[in-house]
Amino acid sequence: MTATAEVRWAMAPTGVVDCAVYVEGARDGGPRAYPDAYAVAQDTPGAFVWLGLHEPTPEVMADVAIVFDLDDLAVEHALTVHSRPTIQRFGEVTYFALRTTSYVEHPELTATSEVVESGSITVFLGARYVITIRHGAPGALGGVRTSLQREPDLLARGPWAVAYAICQRMVDNYLDVSTAIEADVDALEAHVFGRETSSRIAHIYQLKRELMEFKRAVAPLQRPMASIVDDPGQVPKEIRRRFRQIDNTLQRVVERIAAFDDMLQSLLQARLAQVAVDQNNDMRKIAAWAGIAALQTAIAGIYGMNFDFMPELRWQYGYPAILVIMFGSAYGLYRLFRKSGWL
Repeated sequence: MTATAEVRWAMAPTGVVDCAVYVEGARDGGPRAYPDAYAVAQDTPGAFVWLGLHEPTPEVMADVAIVFDLDDLAVEHALTVHSRPTIQRFGEVTYFALRTTSYVEHPELTATSEVVESGSITVFLGARYVITIRHGAPGALGGVRTSLQREPDLLARGPWAVAYAICQRMVDNYLDVSTAIEADVDALEAHVFGRETSSRIAHIYQLKRELMEFKRAVAPLQRPMASIVDDPGQVPKEIRRRFRQIDNTLQRVVERIAAFDDMLQSLLQARLAQVAVDQNNDMRKIAAWAGIAALQTAIAGIYGMNFDFMPELRWQYGYPAILVIMFGSAYGLYRLFRKSGWL
């Protein structure tokens, strides 16, 4: 890199992560200012520029839109952190909106545990450029760039090779996150049906909320991905074949999410049934103790009326005899309720 280029790169706008020109699958020099890089790519056969941005300011995006002649509506969507996953065409430019996800490690699931962290990636795909805009911590693309640079034959196929590599990384991350969530679901199932049930309904609801966030990142991508696979004129044949593999993986993840959702719904119903049974058992215990207390109250109430003519009222052993009867009847009822399972 020349001294002039180094100075230009040092003065790169905030949000620019990397910008390079690729010619026939090989990186041409070090980082460049994106206006210079795009000018070189336009003048060089078989070249394209890959500009990577991370949470750029509206001013930077406005300048990028001018340099690369991007659609204003698409640029506005690119500044939205949680856009719905989609793939659209704006003239000669293909616009990708993808959701990034990562699994948040936690020692145990609680009512407030964060399980899935999400962000977004926007990709502008033109004949001579790829622009990636990332929002949020998940989904760093440095590894994708490095991996692609090790496959010059694939990178030589142009911007669509970059789009394929990014989509593959995102969908592979979806699969990894779904595998981690499966472990949470299994642990929750073991707790719900364990001998000592400690899982609260709030824990199940929390995991369902996190699963819903994951679903919103994954499920809407099905139709756009299928449109790439089914459109022979839009994507090079070899890249389209690779996108078909991505689509198959995406379908697996969606099926897993549906299975997890069904399982959590079943666990929720089972836990609610357990709560209802526990409440019924508590009511039976309360009723049994109330019955025991009611008999003692009835006996004491009768002998507390102070009538002159009552059985054994003047007997000197009447008081201890009534106490024996009260304690005996209480013990008899206790044994009866115990045998019937009420206590």
